[in-house]
Amino acid sequence: MVNKVDVLIVGAGLAGLLAANTLQAAGKSVTVVEKARSVGGRLATWRLGPGRGDYGAQFFTVREPEFQKFVDEWLASGLAFEWTRGWTPEGESEADDGFPRYAVTGGMTAVAKHLAQNLSLHKQTKLEKTRLVENGWEAVAVDGRSYQSSALLLTPPVPQSLALLNAGQVPLVEKDQAALEKVTYAPCLSGLFWIEGEVTLPEPGALQRPEAPVSFLADNQKKGISPEAIIITAHANPMMSNIWYEAPKGELVGLFMRELRPYLSKNSVVKEHHIHRWRYSLPTKTYPQRTLLADGLPPLAFARDAFNGPRVEGAALSGLAAAEALMQQF
Repeated sequence: MVNKVDVLIVGAGLAGLLAANTLQAAGKSVTVVEKARSVGGRLATWRLGPGRGDYGAQFFTVREPEFQKFVDEWLASGLAFEWTRGWTPEGESEADDGFPRYAVTGGMTAVAKHLAQNLSLHKQTKLEKTRLVENGWEAVAVDGRSYQSSALLLTPPVPQSLALLNAGQVPLVEKDQAALEKVTYAPCLSGLFWIEGEVTLPEPGALQRPEAPVSFLADNQKKGISPEAIIITAHANPMMSNIWYEAPKGELVGLFMRELRPYLSKNSVVKEHHIHRWRYSLPTKTYPQRTLLADGLPPLAFARDAFNGPRVEGAALSGLAAAEALMQQF
């Protein structure tokens, strides 16, 4: 089966979804393919027991008006809300740096589902390769499905995007290849814990401590996305995540619990847990522009949070920039 569209977008994270909506609004036919069962990438929410927790991105901030207009819409509709304006250092009563951190009603995945609702989206579609064809691009899935397009947008982590092109023997020009190969990432180990009992994390229900082995702890109930149960998110810092990345699940649970235990009452009980490994979590060396438009090929753009800065807003701005760059090619 062959699907033919103006633009094929690989990856249904924030960059890919915003690009897809932008291109579709401009009259282009768009298909998004995603290897996972759900959309969002690191906008990831997991149900645990009766509650839920964000186990990827925990919040987002806004610095640029391009992203602010989307956030204003989400705030007005109740999809997003302001969670906090800072983290309370241990031993102090409050912190307010005046800069909003926004959370999402029902968890971060809800933003991705909102953006995906009017798109042609093929989930659980793992691609084997992307290759050049006479009129542009073809992406071949491992199940034999084929997607053909005039333009291609790759939003997976850069190493995965390059692997798709290499599998299809697509030759990038030397400067583009070199620039993309410079992009690097740090991993992140993430844990979710369903707690019965008292949790004493400081306001606003989270603790950010970059030098600690577990650098971020958050109570998703206090955050406002899990009224049914206390679900704690724990993220290991990049160094510990790299050291412990291949450790057995039981050892990772022990690592997280050693750091979480001081914030639990004596009678608190861990009812259930979930461990996730994010291999490409934090871009450590980024591309200096919001998108890369490949030279010497049919329209091909790269986007994600590693393009001109990490975090949620960086991914959003990268997807919007990629959509604009592809529109100019048409």
